[in-house]
Amino acid sequence: MVKDPISKLRTATRRAKSDVANKLISMCLHEMSRRVSKNWPLKVDGEEYGNLVRECFRNECPYCSRELTIPDSVIEHLDGLNRYRVGLHVPGNVLVACRKCNGEKHRDDSIQMLSLAPSGWESFLSHDGTNCPASCLTCLYWESVWANETERKTRLRGNLGRIRSFRNAFLEFQQVLPSLLETQPALLIKLYTDCQAFAETEINLLLEKFAPNSETKS
Repeated sequence: MVKDPISKLRTATRRAKSDVANKLISMCLHEMSRRVSKNWPLKVDGEEYGNLVRECFRNECPYCSRELTIPDSVIEHLDGLNRYRVGLHVPGNVLVACRKCNGEKHRDDSIQMLSLAPSGWESFLSHDGTNCPASCLTCLYWESVWANETERKTRLRGNLGRIRSFRNAFLEFQQVLPSLLETQPALLIKLYTDCQAFAETEINLLLEKFAPNSETKS
């Protein structure tokens, strides 16, 4: 269904409020990352960590195994930096992926309750076409990457195992992860909601001061 211009305007306004709240969540998680990993021996922006990522994934996208090129590669957080996944910018959660997989994975990262796996990145790699409706966009994406069903399932399972092995090697991260997943989602969801409510209240106050009689004059 095609939206009329007014509907598009309302959608854009709601999205703008959400973008502001999401930015606050990202800022909070980056600060949390800095504090959590302050005394860790390995730094996410250090040469040693970069070498570990390259060695483990052979300069390939960890999801689709495409060779990574500079224009097509982006920093990827396995657990997304959002209120549902509580991802951190720390060793064990940061990789390099292709832009396409980074964008496609967002669907699973942005769902509050996942049905295929406990995390967004595991869910992303679990869309093998057997547990989703035919219209599932992520399943269709993986079908476009590997048309053969047997190869697709083998590749997804293999990349899932490889990423799990990579994450398990970072003991400091594994130690803080259970506590983060248990306590932080509810707090971040509240922060997100409070941010939107605060922004809406402040915007309305500013608009009232700017044009208090605009509605009666119109």
